[in-house]
Amino acid sequence: MGIKGLNNLLKENAPLASKSNEIKTFFGRKVAIDASMCLYQFLIAVRQQDGQQLTNDDGETTSHLMGMFYRTLRMIDNSIKPCYVFDGKPPVLKGGELEKRLARREQATKNIEALKESGTAEELAKFERRTVKVTREQNEEAKKLLDLMGIPYVNAPCEAEAQCAELAKGGKVYAAASEDMDTLCYKTPFLLRHLTFSEQRKEPIQEIDVAKVLEALEMDQKQFVDLCILLGCDYCESIRGVGPVSALKLIKEYGTIEGVLEFIKSNPDSKYKIPEDWPYEGARELFLNPDVIPAKDVELKWREPDEAGLLKFMVEEKGFSEERIKSGIERLKKGLKTTSQGRLDGFFKVRPKTPEELAKAKKKRQAEEAAKKKGKKLKKK
Repeated sequence: MGIKGLNNLLKENAPLASKSNEIKTFFGRKVAIDASMCLYQFLIAVRQQDGQQLTNDDGETTSHLMGMFYRTLRMIDNSIKPCYVFDGKPPVLKGGELEKRLARREQATKNIEALKESGTAEELAKFERRTVKVTREQNEEAKKLLDLMGIPYVNAPCEAEAQCAELAKGGKVYAAASEDMDTLCYKTPFLLRHLTFSEQRKEPIQEIDVAKVLEALEMDQKQFVDLCILLGCDYCESIRGVGPVSALKLIKEYGTIEGVLEFIKSNPDSKYKIPEDWPYEGARELFLNPDVIPAKDVELKWREPDEAGLLKFMVEEKGFSEERIKSGIERLKKGLKTTSQGRLDGFFKVRPKTPEELAKAKKKRQAEEAAKKKGKKLKKK
């Protein structure tokens, strides 16, 4: 699910923190990718003309392998070095969200049964997509494929997004790539969205700079996490009546969730309703101190692809075209050689801004905003 309404909130209040780029912009970059999210996307999007998932002659689903193989090739073609991160055991607090997802899948299955006789193909396809779940076997097949391709992957102890952020914070990769906005709560330096989308989608890659987010919102990381919890996350429900605008206003005014709760409790007639036994502190702890493998303990290596192994797995076992897999192997070999070239900006270190410089930038921004308001008033006169 991620964080409800966060992307639109940042577009409105921190527009300079996000920019759209073509994939070629990330030439030479190493990127940690949320593998579990990717596999779900592939199972949803990679389909036959009749809307059904791809399968081999034995009836085994192969959509996830098709997506993983060709989207990875697309990145390699553009001289990006991907590293995939797989989810580990979900935290206890996520149990409620997982139960909701299971209920939605069960309801979708019932809808499919009801529509089998009278429903249209489009209606059936819509509900069939809602039943999709990445299986343990599909995860293992994806890992085997990556290993044969020479692409590194990491098994996270818990949430994949948190491990991606840790690798980025530790300098192992440039950015974390995921569709879930809650990746920002783990303070990855940069978040890339839409990186693994198909070329048919024609969507630019959205790059979000966390430092600029915090600067624009005038918050530290802990306040930002509190804001995200108020917006609604996977770990606990939100306060009834609190939307994106009011969540931002409340954190700005009261500083922390504790301050917000004190305000609500002191106003019994308030429209806001706090959930019973609300585990916001546990959610905050999961974001600020997630269970991850320290970046210094992770070694990422990109290797030559195992040509014979790939042909055996993808062609003989999974039924893919030998000609296409051989072509992909050649692209892999060529692309991995190209990605060894460094970026020019890799030779320069960007010095982080000091508190004094951030305060100066804030003062300058406020002066510019005041000048704009004054200019508008003069125009009206």
